[in-house]
Amino acid sequence: MGKKQQENHEINDLNEEKLGEVVDDLPKGKEVVDTILSGEIVTAESNDLTRELYDKTRYGEPTDDKKFQYSLIEAFYLMERGKFKILDSKDKEIKKEDFLKKARKLEPNFWVRYVVFKDLRKRGYIVKTALKFGADFRVYDRGVKPGEDHARWIVYPVYETQVETWYSFAAKNRVAHSTRKRLLVAIVDAENSCTFYEIRWMRP
Repeated sequence: MGKKQQENHEINDLNEEKLGEVVDDLPKGKEVVDTILSGEIVTAESNDLTRELYDKTRYGEPTDDKKFQYSLIEAFYLMERGKFKILDSKDKEIKKEDFLKKARKLEPNFWVRYVVFKDLRKRGYIVKTALKFGADFRVYDRGVKPGEDHARWIVYPVYETQVETWYSFAAKNRVAHSTRKRLLVAIVDAENSCTFYEIRWMRP
């Protein structure tokens, strides 16, 4: 009989020096886009700003009817940054605190995911959903856009008080390994600061 294979995990702390300093990847200017909240998505008409947001840093996704569609996290981030005004179905503006309340109701883990999304976006990384990989996000190297190359990481945001089983931890690493990506666990503390750990699955 052959030797029983043993799983080893290499864990690296990705500090600010490795991830990079904060950058501003949003277009300059005071232009604000009117967007519509419908269920769990936000949509906007195609215009100079929405096209620039997509072309340069892949905010949103184009739709068949020549609009752009945004996740709740993307929309809230752009709302906080002063680029979006979000309206309801009656064209009434939704206040930031009301939008956040709706988002947290629709997605119970919205806040921890948002904190991580915001941190990575402000460092210049393109962050997209990764549901088909069984993760929260996929993240591309700085300067790389989806379609130009594969994502470097899949990301799992967790609270520092969250209990994680070894089985769940190993399963996450296997997903990253099987999709040829690196696993990034983002730990959010009580002050909404993020600590990132890159984990690789190794065999002796």
